Amino acid sequence: MSLRLSTVILPVDRWHQGGRAKWQRAEELGFHAAYTYDHLSWRSFRDGPWFGALPTLTAAATATERLRLGTLVTSPNFRHPVTLAKELISLDDVSGGRVTLGIGAGGNGFDATALGQEAWTPKERADRFAEFVALLDRLLTEGAVTQEGAFYSAVEARNVPGCAQSPRLPFAVAATGPRGLRLAARYGQAWVTTGDPKLYETGTPAQSDAALRAQAAKLDAACEETGRKPAELDRILLTGFTPDRSSMLDSVDAFVDFAGRQREAGFTEIVLHWPIPDSDFAADQAVFERIATEGLSQLG
Repeated sequence: MSLRLSTVILPVDRWHQGGRAKWQRAEELGFHAAYTYDHLSWRSFRDGPWFGALPTLTAAATATERLRLGTLVTSPNFRHPVTLAKELISLDDVSGGRVTLGIGAGGNGFDATALGQEAWTPKERADRFAEFVALLDRLLTEGAVTQEGAFYSAVEARNVPGCAQSPRLPFAVAATGPRGLRLAARYGQAWVTTGDPKLYETGTPAQSDAALRAQAAKLDAACEETGRKPAELDRILLTGFTPDRSSMLDSVDAFVDFAGRQREAGFTEIVLHWPIPDSDFAADQAVFERIATEGLSQLG
């Protein structure tokens, strides 16, 4: 099974002071795609620079030619399907059809309360996510949509001419629970996971690999339940949240070992965080670039 290598570039740099250069370098290094987080701020970066995902991706679209672009991930925390659809159609047009929408249910971080609302319960997040994805799918495939939902509505929302990609830009659905996996099976062109968060601090690489395989098996079951062939979905692993998150970038050999295990588990795309000094994503830039250019060729 072939494996693609991508990167995620956090929006922490001013565009003319290093931001543009990172996206262009990602294309030069041959990454399949470059993604960014769609947050209002995030964790340890909350008190520093943090730019908007969709304007950043639009700028990246004009600065690159081949690189696929996307979010990892957008969520309903501060988005509405009607306005998001319009922006995505515009971004897909500017990029010439190079956009993938990573989308997830969101969590309890700063985004969850930034608009003044109380943080949603896990059930409400799941309910909203299901309605959000279904409506967004319609908005991106139909010229005009009217739909009244429990959480999100559209009244004669027009999205002409639609996406540059047909029938719409692909969804990469982040999910680990049964409801989210069913959404991935029904609407996704790809599935995204970061692994098992319970293993982040004290788990072992072997335990993490087993958890990833178990998640993939649940996705297979969700596909069968919805009448979808499991092989139709790409499987994306966003790294940086597993027990071997640091050691896998120590050397090309360490990455090859990690990537080989994930390929055996059925993953089709591995996403590495672009190094950020003095952060959880610190890594040797030279080693990172060697991994980008040599890592997959050494898998054999």
